[in-house]
Amino acid sequence: MRIGHGYDVHRLAEGRRLILGGVEIPWEKGLLGHSDADVLVHAVMDALLGAAGLGDIGGFFPDSDPAFAGVSSLLLLDRVMERLAAAGLRVGNVDATILAQQPRMAPHIPRMRENLAAHMGVDPARVNIKATTEEGLGFTGTGEGIAAHGVCLLEECG
Repeated sequence: MRIGHGYDVHRLAEGRRLILGGVEIPWEKGLLGHSDADVLVHAVMDALLGAAGLGDIGGFFPDSDPAFAGVSSLLLLDRVMERLAAAGLRVGNVDATILAQQPRMAPHIPRMRENLAAHMGVDPARVNIKATTEEGLGFTGTGEGIAAHGVCLLEECG
């Protein structure tokens, strides 16, 4: 078994869509980034790559590459899963936390779980997503950005 941890953060900005876990959430601001800036999927991808000893998403999908401009992070997750399969690894489980003062995440979490599970090729019961505010503290608490942590367990394919 291999354990990985991932973390990502993006600034909130006017004129951008808010995409988390592949779900577009109606909100006055969205996340600023080269791709769709989906911090949840980015944190999970970094956890998966870390557990596999394959580096991080910046190494595979650099923000200097125009091919990744505006791309869906779920498509990038598909590529990460291809790398894991080639390395003889599969997902045991994923646990992730979104840190955001607003908007409320709870109504969107079931679809986020389904999206991540589908793209990782696992049962949704193997994917857990939580959300928390930071009681008005720090950049997430003041509404400047949204962050996410992801932890995963990878298993070697038999």
